[in-house]
Amino acid sequence: MKSHAILVGGALASLLWATAALADPLHVYGPGGPAPAMREAAETYTRTHGREVTVVACPTPQWLADAKLDGDVVFSGSETMMTDFVTAMEGRIEAADVEPLYLRRAAILVRPGNPDGIEGMTDLFEPGHRIVVVNGAGQDGLWEDMAGRAGDIGSVRALRKNIALFSPNSAEAKAAWVADPTLDAWIIWNIWQVANPEVADLVEVEEPYRIYRDAGAVVTALGREDPDSQKFLEFLQSPAGAEIFQRWGWMTDASQDAPNDD
Repeated sequence: MKSHAILVGGALASLLWATAALADPLHVYGPGGPAPAMREAAETYTRTHGREVTVVACPTPQWLADAKLDGDVVFSGSETMMTDFVTAMEGRIEAADVEPLYLRRAAILVRPGNPDGIEGMTDLFEPGHRIVVVNGAGQDGLWEDMAGRAGDIGSVRALRKNIALFSPNSAEAKAAWVADPTLDAWIIWNIWQVANPEVADLVEVEEPYRIYRDAGAVVTALGREDPDSQKFLEFLQSPAGAEIFQRWGWMTDASQDAPNDD
């Protein structure tokens, strides 16, 4: 009788734990760039799987402490960013568990209507432009990689002279872009224009200056205790997840080609 009571008590405890887990949302943390796609994916997963997923997306210092306490999934805006997250999360995520999701390409954002007639990177090497770049938050060295990709130091020198603002992250770059109309070009990922069409038009970056970086995601040590964490990651990689990311400007398969340079 005693053993039966123990078994019943154990089953009840398991049921209560499972009920509590379902009542508690999955906590997903990461940067602002992939946020529009990640939030739509979370809403879709909540609707179709019956488990709430909350996404906190902002500069890392604003969410890191909370992610260490209750984070189930962490997502990034580049491999360099994810490497920084592995260190910052202090053992709560493993580099070997990271799953690259989808690529996005670097682009040039210009004022609506493109009043300066900017057609590509080579135009930004000409004197007289005031450019904002992000140097941090997954874009460390992006402008340098783009300008130097053809192996011409002159292009790096020319672009650097035109950079009016080195922003630490995309959110601050956007705020500066909105506040300062003298900035005429913004080197950033194409997805930022998709999410903010009212503040800028997009000019594609021509080869050989085009750069791609990915968003990735990883289940935390805490998240591994909750099966929905891995299921949500698998949803992000599924055709339904890919369709969501593609709507927000991400490249979701190899056949989805880059802009035509002809």
